Amino acid sequence: MPPLSPCILRLALDTPLAIEFDYRWQPQSGDDPMPRVGQLAQVPFGRREVIGLIVAIQAGSDYAPDKIRDITAIRYQLPPLSAHWIALSRFAADYYQRPLGEVVLPCLPKNLRALKSTALDSALKKIDALGIPPQAATTAAPDLNTDQQAAVDAITAVSDYRVSLLFGVTGSGKTEVYLRSAEKILERERQQGGHAQILILVPEINLTPQLENSVRARFPGLHVASLHSQLSEGERTRSWISAHLGQASIVLGTRLAVLASMPHLKLIVIDEEHDPSYKQQEGLRYSARDLAIWRARDLDIPVVLGSATPSMESWHHADSGRYRKLVLAQRAAAQAVLPKIALIDMERIKASDGLAPPLIAAIRERLARGEQSLLFLNRRGYAPVVNCDACGWISNCQRCTAFMVLHKPERRLRCHHCSLELRIPSSCPTCGNVDLQPLGRGTQRIEEYLHVLFPEARVLRIDADSTRKKGSAQAAFETVHRGEVDILLGTQMVAKGHDFQRLTLVGVINPDTALFSHDYRAGERLFAQLMQVAGRAGRAASSAEMSQSEVLVQTRYAQHPLYRALLTHDFPGFASATLEERRSAGLPPFVFQALLRAESKTLAKALEFLQQARDLLPHQGIVMNDPVPMTMTRVAGVERAQLLLESTSRSALQSFLKSWMQALRKQPGRLRWTLEVDPIDI
Repeated sequence: MPPLSPCILRLALDTPLAIEFDYRWQPQSGDDPMPRVGQLAQVPFGRREVIGLIVAIQAGSDYAPDKIRDITAIRYQLPPLSAHWIALSRFAADYYQRPLGEVVLPCLPKNLRALKSTALDSALKKIDALGIPPQAATTAAPDLNTDQQAAVDAITAVSDYRVSLLFGVTGSGKTEVYLRSAEKILERERQQGGHAQILILVPEINLTPQLENSVRARFPGLHVASLHSQLSEGERTRSWISAHLGQASIVLGTRLAVLASMPHLKLIVIDEEHDPSYKQQEGLRYSARDLAIWRARDLDIPVVLGSATPSMESWHHADSGRYRKLVLAQRAAAQAVLPKIALIDMERIKASDGLAPPLIAAIRERLARGEQSLLFLNRRGYAPVVNCDACGWISNCQRCTAFMVLHKPERRLRCHHCSLELRIPSSCPTCGNVDLQPLGRGTQRIEEYLHVLFPEARVLRIDADSTRKKGSAQAAFETVHRGEVDILLGTQMVAKGHDFQRLTLVGVINPDTALFSHDYRAGERLFAQLMQVAGRAGRAASSAEMSQSEVLVQTRYAQHPLYRALLTHDFPGFASATLEERRSAGLPPFVFQALLRAESKTLAKALEFLQQARDLLPHQGIVMNDPVPMTMTRVAGVERAQLLLESTSRSALQSFLKSWMQALRKQPGRLRWTLEVDPIDI
C-alpha cells in the first residue's frame, strides 16, 4: 500500500470569527489512517491548542504554505460525525447567523473537547463495559382509544418526512401515542434487518425523570439515554457517545438533545411543542423545535409535535395543510373528564391574603375528602417588592431596572435578573421609617398563609428556590405522587407534564398581569399556561370516592375573551381569534423577524450603534424599525437596546441578514451585540 500523502484539512473552531481554518496533515508513521470528515482534531490556534471539527479535506489551500500550520493530533478513537449531522449544524449556523464552530463545538460534551483524550478514552471504555443499564419492571401497555389508535396508525403509516401536529386535550394520552409509535417503528426496522433510533424532546429538565421511567419500563431490553444540562459531565458524555454509536435506541432530552448525533434516527417527537423553553436564549439562539423539523426533512423521517395548546405558528401550519393535524378529543383514562373551570371575580369578592373565600372553601373540602389541591402562582419569593408608606421608597435593584424581591425565610432581598442579594433594611434608606411593608404576594407568602389556614395540612412548595439542589425537584414530585402532600403550591414547574392521580382542585392566583404585557405573545402563553395547569386536575378515572375536579381562577377581568375561551376549554376558538389579530397587525406567523440587541455602559452608545447599523446597508423589502431601549433596559449595570427587522419573505430576510452580518462584524469598537432570528421575546 503506497504511503499516504499530506493533505489540507478544513476545520471549524469555536471562535467568533465567521470563517473556517485550514491545517496541514501529514502522516507521522505508516500506521496513521487517513483523516475523515466529521472527526475531531487538536490544532494550534494562536498561542494555545484547541479542538476543532474536520469539515472538509482538500488537496490544496488558497493560503500561502508558510501560513498553514500542522495538525497536532486526530481523535481517531471516536467515529466521525455523519454528513447529515454536519449538514444540520451548517444549516443552524447559516440560519441563525453564527460561525459554524460556535454550533458544532459547544453542543458536544466537554470531555470530547478536552485537550487530553483520557476523558474520552475513559468514557468509551465505560460504554463498552456497561452494556444495557438496569431497567425498571416492564409495564403492560394500556389499551388505546379510537383517537389514540388513529394517531399511531397515521404516524407509523409512512417512513418519509411528514410533520404531524398531535393536538390532544390534557390527559388525552399523548405520551402513550409517542411510545406506541416508537415501538412500531423500532419493530419495523428490526424486521427489515435495520436499526432505528427515536428522539423525544421535552421542554424542561424536571419532566425527564417521569418520562424516562415510563420509557424504560416499556422498553426494558433497549438502551435509553438522557441528555440535559443537569447531568454530570461524565453522564452526559456516556449518553452522547451511546447515541453517537447507535447503541441508545431511544434518546430523551431537553432542547440541547436536538443536536445529538444519532446515525439511525427514524422518528423525532417534540412534546409540549409550544413551550418557549425550546428557544435557546444565549449563544446560538436556536429553536429546538424548528431544528428538529429541518432535521426530519433532511433525513426524510416523520416528526411529531405534541401539545394541548399548540403554538400559533404550528396551528397556522396545520390549518393551512402544511402540517397534518391529529386530534385526541378525550381523556385517555376511562370515564376521566376535563375539569370544570370557574372564574372568581375579584372585583366583587374580597380576598384574604391573596386567597378568595370560594377557593379556601374548595381547598377545605378536598382536605376533608383526602384529595389533593394545587395552587398555581407564577411568582416566587415572598413579595415582589418592599415599600415605605411614608416616603414612597421601593426596593429597586441597584444594577437592573427591576425590583428586589423579598425572600423572607432567607431574610434577603434578591434580584431575579442579576442575582444581587442584600439584607432586608431595618429602616427606610430614604426617610428612616421602620415600618416597611411587603407589597404583593409570591409563593413563600402564600405558603405561610396556608400553614395558618390549614395547620393540619401537608403543604409543599415547588419553585426554583425550593429545588436548587440536584435531584430535589424529582424528590419533591415523587412525594406528591406518593400522596404525602395535601396542598401543592408552585410556579410553572408544576403546570405541565405531571400526572397527579388524586388531584381534584387547581386554584390559579393572580394571572391577570399577562393580559397587559407589551409582548404580543403574552396572551398566547397565559392561555397555554392556564390550560396546562388546569389539566393537572381530574386525570384519574372518576370514581365514587373522588369528587368532581374543578379549576378556580381568581381574576379581576372575568369578561376578558381569553377567560371566556378558557371556561369551555376552547383552544381552537382562542387560536382562531389570536391568528386573525396577528394577521391584521402584521405579526408572526405572517411576517418573519430578527432582533439586533446592543449592550453598553450607557444607553446612548447602544442606541447610537443600532442607528449606525440601521443605516449600514440598503434594506429594500426589509422593515427596519427605530432603535429603542429594551423593556428591561438595564441588567447587571449594562444598558440594553434593540432594533427589530421584519419581512413578509423569510428568504429575503435571510439574504439581507447574511450581508448585514458581514458588514457589522467589520465595524470598529468593542460594544457587545447579538442577533436573534425568530425572536420570541421582544
